[in-house]
Amino acid sequence: MMNKIIRRMNTVSLEFVVWVLHCVGYIPLHHVRRFFYRLAGMKIGKGSALHMHTVLYDPTNISIGEDTIIGEKAVLDGRDRLTIGSHVDIASEVMVYNSEHDIHSEDFHAIHAPVVIEDYVFIGPRAIILPGVTIGKGAVVGAGAVVTKDITPFTIAGGVPAKEIGKRMNTNPLYKLKRAAWFR
Repeated sequence: MMNKIIRRMNTVSLEFVVWVLHCVGYIPLHHVRRFFYRLAGMKIGKGSALHMHTVLYDPTNISIGEDTIIGEKAVLDGRDRLTIGSHVDIASEVMVYNSEHDIHSEDFHAIHAPVVIEDYVFIGPRAIILPGVTIGKGAVVGAGAVVTKDITPFTIAGGVPAKEIGKRMNTNPLYKLKRAAWFR
């Protein structure tokens, strides 16, 4: 009984933190938001920015490299480990999940699996990344794609479910994004 009470208190505490960070997402200065996200336990590299209205689930499991940009209204799920590399461009309204329900179980319990997004990846608007996926270095995920399986490095993927539709020509990217907008 005591374990159940402690688990419930931890859940309520985490829900409160997530709500506070939701409110922080409306502050129109990315430096201020980044300060609060780091305070909540996120690891955010130098020069990275999360634009307004980002939704976070358990920020303590989210790690973002350097010079990465997360677009407006993105969803970043930290209920399992979420690792986002450096020089990654995640467009607006992208959803990255690492928890889902087991639709075949009798109790509909949650299944958790880490998500890894390697360096120099571009993910187009409104794409959905599902639990257990690794997106390889330099890969491109097209707008609206639903990624259910790993994407190999420098692959261009699109569709529902996402599959290879091409290869990226630049297999040695060295660019820096450096275009974070202060008031987004």
